[in-house]
Amino acid sequence: MKRTSNTPAKNKKLQTTTERQYELELNDFDDIDKENKDTTNTSTSDVEELEEHQFTWRAAIIGSFLGCFVAASNFYLGLKVGFTFGAGIFGAIFSFAIIKPLSDRIPLAWGGGYFGPKENVTAQTAATTSGGLFSGFISSIPALYKLGLMTTPREDIVALTLFTISAAYYGLFFAIPLRRHFVVKQDLTFPTPRAAATTIVALHDSKTGQENGMKKAKWMAFWFCFTFIWGIISFFVPFFDTLHILYWIGYAASYGNLVGADATWGWHFKFDFPFFGAGLMTPGAVVIPFLVTTIVVYGIIGPCLVSSGYFVKAYGFVDQGDTTRSFFLWPGIAMLVLAAFAELFVRYDTLYRGIKGGVLEMVYVTRRAFNHIYCMMAGKHTSYSVRQPTTHKDESYELQELVPAWWWMVGLAVSVIFTCAIMGVYFGMPVYQTIVSVILAFMMAFVGIQASGETDINPTGSVAKMSQLIFAGMPGPSLEQIQMNNLMAGNITASAAAQSVDMVGDLKTGQLVGASPRSQFITQLVASVVAVGIAVALFILFTDAYPCITAIDVNMPCEFGLSGVWAWMSVTKLLTGGASLSTDCIIVTCVFAVIGVTGPVLRHFFLPQKYHKYFPSLSVAGLAMVNSTPDVPVAMFTGWVFGKVWKRVKPDQYYMYLYSAAGGMIAGQGVSAIIKAVFQLAKVKGNVIAVTCIEQLTENCP
Repeated sequence: MKRTSNTPAKNKKLQTTTERQYELELNDFDDIDKENKDTTNTSTSDVEELEEHQFTWRAAIIGSFLGCFVAASNFYLGLKVGFTFGAGIFGAIFSFAIIKPLSDRIPLAWGGGYFGPKENVTAQTAATTSGGLFSGFISSIPALYKLGLMTTPREDIVALTLFTISAAYYGLFFAIPLRRHFVVKQDLTFPTPRAAATTIVALHDSKTGQENGMKKAKWMAFWFCFTFIWGIISFFVPFFDTLHILYWIGYAASYGNLVGADATWGWHFKFDFPFFGAGLMTPGAVVIPFLVTTIVVYGIIGPCLVSSGYFVKAYGFVDQGDTTRSFFLWPGIAMLVLAAFAELFVRYDTLYRGIKGGVLEMVYVTRRAFNHIYCMMAGKHTSYSVRQPTTHKDESYELQELVPAWWWMVGLAVSVIFTCAIMGVYFGMPVYQTIVSVILAFMMAFVGIQASGETDINPTGSVAKMSQLIFAGMPGPSLEQIQMNNLMAGNITASAAAQSVDMVGDLKTGQLVGASPRSQFITQLVASVVAVGIAVALFILFTDAYPCITAIDVNMPCEFGLSGVWAWMSVTKLLTGGASLSTDCIIVTCVFAVIGVTGPVLRHFFLPQKYHKYFPSLSVAGLAMVNSTPDVPVAMFTGWVFGKVWKRVKPDQYYMYLYSAAGGMIAGQGVSAIIKAVFQLAKVKGNVIAVTCIEQLTENCP
């Protein structure tokens, strides 16, 4: 017997418990989420409709399509500064706005029919899956090219595609057995997936909720179209891309320092709407340290030391002497990585529970599977069957709604074998090293899921540096192969663990809404195909249009800051003996390493909990040193300030449309970046109206 789409008591409990969690965990909001206040007052119908199908091709296709928008935006954001955002809420709202009106107007035979919350989960799951498989392409994979370890993305398309397939699927298959421990048994909070569940329930729970959903979608569509069009115009009119305010003030006043602040140090204002949107959603403890550190390093210390002759120049890398960029790169990486480690280890209980729970769960499943095989060979009866799911007896699902154990067991085994073969044939990594990296990926998935479930922070990207540290001692036939193994080991760990964290988060959303795990699993299988294709295609498109992403010449001018790429490449060179630091740089790096470690310890053990949200993010301060593009923190700070003003002036509207406006901004200009990349490849002439070009940049003007 099929279950109804919603249970009123369950939904009421979900909304009342998740609104505050949504606000506190995601954005440190102080007020209750006002957008859902009325959703429990008016029911659409006294008799709830049954959802005949949860997995539908319309939901899977539309969700995957929406995820592609987020993937494009995350490529843009990730290459710029390393920030990325999930597609869950974006996919939930936009898929509702697209499918809900059509479901009432299109015949059932043509894909119409009732669209309920469980099918909405399918669309949201597809968006998350197709929009999330890109972490390696904005960090470790470009680092391979910059170190000269691979040829070109087009020539390496087979290797890149096969590796992406392996990362997508063994991350997915590994997530299924972990659902039992982290989602069902521990029942972790999972703030962002819980927020997505709250949004979906609110959209379908009442007439008011549906009306609010359509309003949110209209806001999201407006900002998507606005920033998309703005981004296209900026390709032809520089005024819509960058304002050289300091330059023109200095030029008019004959004050060279202001001219240099813009032309040399990059202190100008860019209409970077994705970072405006990011600033809207990001707490001040992240935005303010990002800007302040950039001002101190690239606005005060750097210019002073260049003027004194201590640094050779502002940016770039030279053989003799330090530049501001090359000097502060290492302290920034030290504080970025070690602060992330410290954040993890001060939550030692989270680390312990994650590893212990994950290992015990795998031991439990493996033991039962081998016991079943043994009993079959001995002709004995066993109650366990790999054809049935591995789950708790008290779980409120019918057997046909759960994932049979043999699905993920076979898939996981094939994925690991496939990964070993790919890494050996295309990247030259020995089988034993691949197996070590896969085991590390499993361990990091345990930690990542536990941390994400409790705090909404996914540390797998930073913790992947741990695998690089482990592989620093691994032997190899040459320095190039050792560096290749080091980077790919970290890439395997980060990609697979991040995919597992996203998939388990989706399963938590499904649990809260009451959606079938089997339907979600099938959706993830389908959307992973799209994820692989879009990730590889976007990487090739961007690297063709902007060769600086993979160029060995580290001084080539680039549209992107490539913060993640610099971090991965520099750590690899340091661990494998391919980097040398000056004595002063080593001293400063050690100082910032100590700061990165002690900061989280002081906050966690000595600062009262109510003040934690005001403690500055040291990881972001380190990222600011690595980033060296001032326009990014300026744009994020602008968005953050606008959000504070918006919240003060129109709080109801702020709570209602915050994520819609931010999501539209991020997706719109991200997609326009794809069109601009196509223009670059097609040799379309840009900057045709040079009303704001400055003298030092005349080569970019007509």
